[in-house]
Amino acid sequence: MKAIVVTEQAAGTAGMRLVERPEPQAAINDVIVQVHASGFVPTELTWPSTWTDRLDRERTPSIPGHELSGVVTALGYGTTGLSVGQRVFGLADWYRDGTLAEYVVMEARNLAPLPGDVDFTVGASLPISGLTAWQGLFQHGRLQSGQSVLVHGAAGAVGSMVTQLARLAGAYVVGTGRAADRQKALDFGAQEFVDLENDALEDVGSVDLVFDLIGGDIGKRSARLVRAGGTLVSIVGPAEARPADGLAVDFVVESDRCQLGEIVQRVRDGRLRTNIGNIATLDDAVAAFNPTKRINGKTIIRVRP
Repeated sequence: MKAIVVTEQAAGTAGMRLVERPEPQAAINDVIVQVHASGFVPTELTWPSTWTDRLDRERTPSIPGHELSGVVTALGYGTTGLSVGQRVFGLADWYRDGTLAEYVVMEARNLAPLPGDVDFTVGASLPISGLTAWQGLFQHGRLQSGQSVLVHGAAGAVGSMVTQLARLAGAYVVGTGRAADRQKALDFGAQEFVDLENDALEDVGSVDLVFDLIGGDIGKRSARLVRAGGTLVSIVGPAEARPADGLAVDFVVESDRCQLGEIVQRVRDGRLRTNIGNIATLDDAVAAFNPTKRINGKTIIRVRP
């Protein structure tokens, strides 16, 4: 099968190569999925799990990409809950070969049914962005209707999902980003926008929840905006500054079949939109992940036409 592999961490996305690899085999509780579309997060190439297994043994050349949509082609021994021929989407294990390939093997529990009226490209764009937003807002941020949320990077793939889900939950949303991102963030539902290069972040005032996708100085300044009893949620590592009278939570997104079902239902009924910036084929994936200009939105690899 065709697959994208990486062998040198220092090379970054420039070190990706399209090669032929053997098709994977299903173990106990696994399924084989014929990949129709795949998502990729560039920061994967800095994660230890891309390069080593859980026992810290080198596992290169490894196949990156952890989001997918496709069709189940085989079941491992003992696998239940899915069937051959079923459309699925989900989030592959960080320590196993990923989804930038024609086939992938993964645990059945990491997959959810993909309704027939949701395109494979859309399905592949949902797992990381959708689950990150859902878990950050509702599990870790304990968001309630009527609260206020500050979303950094509100026009990006994750930030736009955070913005939409927060609005659906009845929150007041302030988005941040570059000046060029203002209209896109507002289109996704932000009620205010802060240009981080030209506006004063502190003018936002106090908020109940900060969802930090940037970190650094912006993350530290944001901690001072969390009102008493509020929460600073980060996906870029432990917060460098904590709210004076609130919580600071950093987390790594986890697969959850029920949450994926909730997210895709909102897509089906038109309440939630994906933020796809570029669609490329597997043959063109290496070039797509090394763009010559900024891509505003998520890049999806359409593995099958």
